[in-house]
Amino acid sequence: MTRYRVEQLAHKYMNHDMIALHTELPDFPDGRIRLLYAVLGQQPAAASDKELLSLVTSLIQVGLDTHDMVDNRSAESGGGMPAMRSQQLKVLAGDYFSGRFYHLLSQAGHIDAIRRLSEAVSELNRIKMTLYLKTIRRELDPEQYVKYGTDLKSGLFLSFTGFMHGLYERVWPELIERFSRCEVLLQELRKADNPCPPGGNWVFWHIWQEGTEEERRQLTDRREDIGMIRHLLDKYEVKDKLAALLHQSAAQLQGLLGRLQSDKLTRELQPLIEPFLAAGGTRPAAALKELG
Repeated sequence: MTRYRVEQLAHKYMNHDMIALHTELPDFPDGRIRLLYAVLGQQPAAASDKELLSLVTSLIQVGLDTHDMVDNRSAESGGGMPAMRSQQLKVLAGDYFSGRFYHLLSQAGHIDAIRRLSEAVSELNRIKMTLYLKTIRRELDPEQYVKYGTDLKSGLFLSFTGFMHGLYERVWPELIERFSRCEVLLQELRKADNPCPPGGNWVFWHIWQEGTEEERRQLTDRREDIGMIRHLLDKYEVKDKLAALLHQSAAQLQGLLGRLQSDKLTRELQPLIEPFLAAGGTRPAAALKELG
């Protein structure tokens, strides 16, 4: 089996004409799934089930991410029936993807995996509610924002710590947390030109924390002012600081790979972190020092 096999299996459940015609789906969590699949392959008690466990985890993650794409404002703001249908299909598709995991695992008799993943989903919903409340109350700082994003990406995968043994039981939580953090920072770097999306992003919270009261007002009242946005991006050097954070996290992730006891596994995982290393690049030490 190749590393792409899990994604191929998942798309058998995800490819529906109705969904393709009327809505869109989130990106497949390729990196985290490949990471999980590779590490499970090193566990004697889980190696034979690594394909199934990776498949159901991908379906749950896609289901959760699909629900996160639901935006009732698009229908309320004049999108009409197409927009409403798209939102409804996101809800139904998310429920369907998430529900398939129970069916697949129960058929295979994996009751413990059902329990662990169900508990993880419950905890993720709690985190989302906390994040939502902090967002609307403007109680976040940029590091907290990254931490919440990291928790939401890593939560399902952390539930597999109980399947790990020896060194992997100790390394896995840090490995999936650091990998997820790199994913969050890379996403934030790619959307750094827009500091004012609904709910904010790292750039928004960084300027909100570091900026003046007038600049905070501009973030909320003049979000369409391209000139003002560019001024703030340049003033606070947000791209350099984000890249520096990514560089730091990617270097820590690289160090974790060095602790693994399998050269074969290390070689298999190295390509997964190359995009983080490349995007982080070599940044001035001053950018990291300023961020603390």
